[in-house]
Amino acid sequence: MSRIKSTFAALAEQGKKGLIPFITAGDPNPEQTVELMHALAKGGADVIELGVPFSDPMADGPVIQRSSERALAKGVSLKRVLADVKRFRETNSTTPVVLMGYANPIERMGTETFAKAAKDAGVDGVLVVDYPPEESVEFSESMRAAGIDPIFLLAPTSTDERIAAVGKVASGYVYYVSLKGVTGSANLDVASIASKIPAIKAHVALPVGVGFGIRDAASARLVADVSDAVVIGSRLVQLLEEAPPEKAAEMLTSFIAEIRSALDSAK
Repeated sequence: MSRIKSTFAALAEQGKKGLIPFITAGDPNPEQTVELMHALAKGGADVIELGVPFSDPMADGPVIQRSSERALAKGVSLKRVLADVKRFRETNSTTPVVLMGYANPIERMGTETFAKAAKDAGVDGVLVVDYPPEESVEFSESMRAAGIDPIFLLAPTSTDERIAAVGKVASGYVYYVSLKGVTGSANLDVASIASKIPAIKAHVALPVGVGFGIRDAASARLVADVSDAVVIGSRLVQLLEEAPPEKAAEMLTSFIAEIRSALDSAK
């Protein structure tokens, strides 16, 4: 059983909802990435999504775009991200790590080379934003052969056919984008999310994590009431953008602990 699957199984047994924070590797400082990952785990993260910096992050809003730009300017590459995961694994063997990013860095490395390197580093899942499920059968098989869960996005506009296609290739969990638009968008509509989850569950036998537009404990709690997990990214990246470097890890732990507490009070 993969780390992701066992994590969600334990959450279900405890009647808890998952907390999946996102940060961009290398931001605000490449030397702090592993420290910040540990800070997220300390605060109560169930899965950590680690963004791989990319020059054209089409699905991301300005906050995460800026974080990618800062990391790339400091030379952070996919190889460096994998090295950070490996360092994280030296002292944390339990918290799943999902790499989130775009196809170009993986294809430059080569899918098979990436799969082996990611497995060796201790990566548990990969979410490639611009890999559509209909064209990802071979990629998903390569990932699963390496013990890595291929994770896919679904959106309010996803048809039953697209949801079914994701159901055939995804494992670990699926990430439901709660809003039309890019990361960091506002106007969270919990009723709309609640109405979409059953359609997803009809085709996808996996936990559903919901992200985009979740900025605090209150919004996280509302989303947790209707989903299996909450994904929070832009708000964390914004906090790191604003925080003094020496306070960054402490601030992340405190913020995530507040979200964790809110989720534990969800239905």
